Parts: sequence; C-alpha cells; structure tokens
Amino acid sequence: MKIHYFILLACILFTSNVFSQRNPITTAVPFLLIAPDARGGSMGDAGVSSSPDVYSMFWNPAKYAFCDKDFGVGIGYVPWLRGLVNDIGLASIAGFKKFGDRQAIALSLRYFSMGTVTFTNDQGTELGDVKPNEWAIDATYARKFSPSFSGAVAGRFIYSNLVPVKYIENVRPGTSVAADISLYYHKELEIKGLTASWFSFGLDISNIGAKISYSSSSITRDFIPTNLRLGPSFTMDIDEYNRLTIMVDLNKLLVPTPPIYATDSSGNPINGEIAKGKDPNVSVVTGMIQSFYDAPGGFKEELQEWTVSPAIEYWYNKLFSIRAGYFYENINKGDRQFFTIGAGLRYNVFGLDFSYLVPVKNNNPLQNTMQFTLLFNFDKVEDKDKQQSKE
Repeated sequence: MKIHYFILLACILFTSNVFSQRNPITTAVPFLLIAPDARGGSMGDAGVSSSPDVYSMFWNPAKYAFCDKDFGVGIGYVPWLRGLVNDIGLASIAGFKKFGDRQAIALSLRYFSMGTVTFTNDQGTELGDVKPNEWAIDATYARKFSPSFSGAVAGRFIYSNLVPVKYIENVRPGTSVAADISLYYHKELEIKGLTASWFSFGLDISNIGAKISYSSSSITRDFIPTNLRLGPSFTMDIDEYNRLTIMVDLNKLLVPTPPIYATDSSGNPINGEIAKGKDPNVSVVTGMIQSFYDAPGGFKEELQEWTVSPAIEYWYNKLFSIRAGYFYENINKGDRQFFTIGAGLRYNVFGLDFSYLVPVKNNNPLQNTMQFTLLFNFDKVEDKDKQQSKE
C-alpha cells in the first residue's frame, strides 16, 4: 500500500459518498474540522456564537473572555466513520483559566488515530501493521474590549504521521503551524414577557497556516483546512427555570477550489492547462482570498461551498439540557447531510454531554456516531467564600 492511499484516506474522512462528489474541496489534516465536543456535535456542528464553555477553542476562542467560571477542564472522545471501521477516533482535552473579568487563556490537545492498517509493497506482500495518527496542540489568549465585545488569537502546531518512514524512502511526517483570529459579540436585550434575553454573534477564521508536505524530496505541498465560521444566536430566559437558545452557523473553507483542466480530443490533459477556474498552486493568503471567486462553476458553485448548521438548545434550571441540530452540505461539495441530537447535565463542578448523529441518507459512514464529553468547571475560592457568607 503506497503513500497515496494514506493521503487519500485523510482527504475523504468527511465524505459520506465519495463517488457522488462532483468538485469537492480537499485538504490535508481534515481531522482539524471534526467537532471534538459532544455539545457542539449534538447541535449539527454549530457553536461559533453559543454560550462559552471549555471547548470554545474549536468554535470561537474569543468566547473564553465571557466564561462565568474561573477555570475549567474538558475531556472528549469521538468514534469516527463507524459505518466503515471501528478503530478510528478523535480524543481531546481542553482547559481554560480566567484572569479577572476581561482576560482568559486556554490550551487544548487533539489526537486523531486512524486505527491499524496493514502495509504492503507493490507486489502485495505484507510488510507489517502501522498506526497512522495526527495531532494538534493549541493555545489562545482572549480579551474583552468592552462589556459586549471580545477577541482572541490562537496558535496551533500540527503533526501528521500517515506513513511509516521505514517502508518508503523520502517520506516524513507532515508538520505545520497555524493561527486563528476570532471575535465574539454578546449583548443583553430587554424584551417584554421574557425574564432575560441575549443576542450573540461570532466570527472565527481558523487554521491560517503553512501548507504541509509528506515528502522530503517533493516540492508538492497541500493546504491545511483554513476555515471561516460565522453566525448569530438568540437566547431567552422564558422564566427562572427555562432557557432556550436558537443559533445558525455558516462555514466555508478558505482554500482554492479545484479547477477544471483542459483536455484534448482523446480526453488527455493538456500540460496542466486550466479550462475553467483558477490556478490552485498559490500562496496561503492568495488562496484564502481566491477561495471566494475561483469556483469553475461561478457564483452558483461558490454558494454551494457554504455549509449551514441550524441548532436549538434548551436548559432546565441550568442543570439539564436537550439539543438538536442539522448539518447541510451541497451534494457537489461532499453531500454530508445529517441530524444530531444530544443532552447535557451539569451538577456542581461536574458536567457530562452526549450526542448522536442521525444520517439523512442510508449507508452513511458517519451513521451511529456518538460523542461523550466530561467537563469540570471551578469558581475562585474567594467567590465561593462570598457566596457561602451570603447564604
């Protein structure tokens, strides 16, 4: 089994029907787009403007500045592609620390295991079992600029080990560094008939970073999944016990769309000549800008590159929640379409979230995906003392 197999596997991890894709956008290290927490996973992969929690690093790091706890830790696991295999999964750990009311820092680690793969040579002879894996470590600083507005910057180191070096010459693990830029707006509203209400809006551009290569001799380098996520949410306290949030996330990959290459009368490529679209061999910044107008199908295809995730979250007495969401991706860009449901529990410092994915179409490799996340949130010791003195 050659190196190309592993790169192809990494590129289609999110594909529900590879053969139905007409002009999908693929990148290296796509595990960076897997929702690591069950809360976001239960809301159709929405969370850019949801209330802040430990896993805000993935959705919108700027939300950390609005956390109502002093510090917290989360641990999660996502079994992946259970419709195909049973040994691929994403494990994660995240934590944050507030400094006063305006600042916060956070760290997270994601480890993606592709299970065990039997490696063979060109003649089909088995050479041994390998365990391809990828991981990323993140750090962020978030700060409030006003009582309603915050921003954050994050840094990320990415490591991708898809092929065992001892079996193929000139092969190496791929590495990259990247950054995120995010903004969060959170404003309390006054609406008659409601105990309280809030409007929030989030914007996050993640994985702005260097291309990645798996060969020490090749000049070919692949884009990492630079992603734009934005969307609003509306939260209302119906009374002192019942809270409801409605939100929508929009996502777009900020990497070049594959062009349509020119062919001769026999259907053979003509020296890389492009018939429609733009040259994808550009710099990272140029690729981000070009991604808004380079689709060979024009504006109609550009619209198809956006995914939509509407979601709803209900809390009872800030102790128990139920959630639901829907994820839509155009058939020409991957055809991922699924519903998600889930629940959450909070008691004292402890939290537990669960989610389950329900595919719209049968034989979806994402079907039966379940996520679990454990959370621990803590207040400052002096805050607890003040609360006890009041009681």
